Amino acid sequence: MPATPTTDPLQRERDHLASSRAALRAMREDVESLDLRDVTGTWVSAVVLQNQIEARIAALADLSHTPLFFGRLDYLHAVSEELSEGGGGENFYIGRRHVHDADGDPMVIDWRAPVSQPFYRASRTEPMDVERRRRFGYTGGELTAYEDEHLTDPAETETSSALLAAEIEKPRVGPMRDIVATIQPEQDEIVRSDVTGTICVQGAPGTGKTAVGLHRVAYLLYAHRERLARTGTLVIGPNNAFLSYIEQVLPALGELDVAQATVQQLVGHVEVRGEDDPEAARLKGDARMAEVLRRAVRAGISLPTEPCVVVRGSRRWRVPVYELVEIIEELKGREIRYGAARDALPQRLAHAVLLKMEQGGEAPDDRVQDAVARTAAVKAVVKECWPAVDPAKLVLRLLSDPEFLAECAEGVLTPEEQRAVLWPKPGRSVKTARWTPADAVLVDEATDLVQRTPSLGHVVLDEAQDLSPMQYRAVGRRCTTGSATVLGDLAQGTTPWATASWPEALRHLGKADAHIEELTKGFRVPEEVIVYASRLLPAIAPGLAPATSVRETPGSLTIRPVADEDPVEAVLRACREALEHEGSTGLIAADARIPRLAEALTAAGLSYLSPGDETSTESRLTLVPASLAKGLEYDYVVLDEPAAVVAGEPDERTGLRRLYVALTRAVSGLTVLHAEQLPEQLL
Repeated sequence: MPATPTTDPLQRERDHLASSRAALRAMREDVESLDLRDVTGTWVSAVVLQNQIEARIAALADLSHTPLFFGRLDYLHAVSEELSEGGGGENFYIGRRHVHDADGDPMVIDWRAPVSQPFYRASRTEPMDVERRRRFGYTGGELTAYEDEHLTDPAETETSSALLAAEIEKPRVGPMRDIVATIQPEQDEIVRSDVTGTICVQGAPGTGKTAVGLHRVAYLLYAHRERLARTGTLVIGPNNAFLSYIEQVLPALGELDVAQATVQQLVGHVEVRGEDDPEAARLKGDARMAEVLRRAVRAGISLPTEPCVVVRGSRRWRVPVYELVEIIEELKGREIRYGAARDALPQRLAHAVLLKMEQGGEAPDDRVQDAVARTAAVKAVVKECWPAVDPAKLVLRLLSDPEFLAECAEGVLTPEEQRAVLWPKPGRSVKTARWTPADAVLVDEATDLVQRTPSLGHVVLDEAQDLSPMQYRAVGRRCTTGSATVLGDLAQGTTPWATASWPEALRHLGKADAHIEELTKGFRVPEEVIVYASRLLPAIAPGLAPATSVRETPGSLTIRPVADEDPVEAVLRACREALEHEGSTGLIAADARIPRLAEALTAAGLSYLSPGDETSTESRLTLVPASLAKGLEYDYVVLDEPAAVVAGEPDERTGLRRLYVALTRAVSGLTVLHAEQLPEQLL
């Protein structure tokens, strides 16, 4: 006998989930069963096709603890053309990927599809033809609850979503999760911005700017897959710990081919083994260094003093000095890449010889011009007047040779600034020199001056406020013909060269016309915590509006003086208290105090992880140096000695900014321990 349809709404939704999972399995099995043995083509095309199939199989994975759909839209009218004549509405299940049945009819709609957009933007004032929006609650992979909003029912009062709040506040164990079920209207507007435009997001702590940037990549890959598959996408983060934390977000959304890197990895032309003092690093990151390098790259160009004489058979063809000078001056004036000009010079010289040959009654063709370009006489002129440049060797000379630096920096850097950027001990070779992170960026700039850096289709730059102008230029080179999503918070700038304003930063990036959005509504940090941290804003970023939070969590902030007890024992006790709660715990401390705390945790039998290590139900405590806390989040945070965090930086403003970062990492609770006096801004 056929099964009787259930009248229980929750059970019907569970049945649809089960059917959708079965359909997804069938889709995956269909791809797995494809036989490539009879496919014609080269071995290269066969390998490419096999890789595409394997990527498709991976994208169709059914993650047991990740809900296949998280919402449903019931439209007042039909959306599909074939149903529009009937006048009735349609409903769509919204999920992380598209799922269809054996007939090709959709069972789950990708959250990025146009029909899904009202799930994020519809409201009572603008229902977007949606009669009902349903949200689903899950425990593990099991559907356990649902919640309805009737957007066109005037009798229904507007209330906040309990399921939405529960999803936002769900304990953080493991890597960063996607926020696809909780995207807010202002976030969705950024996510769906056009691929051709660059957008900059100034986001206060907890506003979801990182998640917005990652979901924007996922959306762009959905809407412009062919274009971005050809040109590539890249996510740039501040450090490897941060990249490890976010690395599972895009795969969970079915996007497996997005590269990740730090700025330092992008400019890895030389091995970094040294450190600059703050002033030297600031000057090397100054945009003026671009002009110094431009002059250095072109410093070897010289004008000829002898004619070029090419021997062809029994005849000699002579290009006079003045013509050679005209050719070289013309190439210099075009401001094309140094290497491209050097590659063009032999052909230009050969063309001048061919003109002489034609005037002499010969009829040379292109093959003759190529042969002339390879002659010893032409090569000698190129070598003498436009010598090859090795970018790393050039920067090595620039930072080691005071006279060469003075020549290239005249009128750009003062003598005092020149002395500051010179290496204390001149480098002897590219391999043995103690390159610093700022030096590596200079080498990247010089490399681009010699040969153009390939451009990607889209770049996401997170924690952008910490980049120097020269680092912005390095990132900008990777998206000259593409677009970018720039994410950051001016209040969290913790480098001596931290960004002063977004328009200035975007100018260095080469995206001066980018649109700037500001996110101030927080979803992660409790109101009590963000209000406390915002006391620092007048001192660290007076022009920024303080963040607000949608989450009122009484008792989420504890300020505990520990001057009358052993501070380390107080830290251990606070960690044990935090671990009594469900979720992750981060112990954040000044970098200099980390070894002592690590020793104490080990002695006390409290196992701990390092930033970037994945938390689990067995290992939920992470020991975090304050310098690595940016971008990370934990359910509960124990902050050790704020005064030490401030004192660990070269100046008070940077120290207070570092403290602001540390104060805003908690999702559910923050405990601040201090034996020393708190900074006056927090009193």
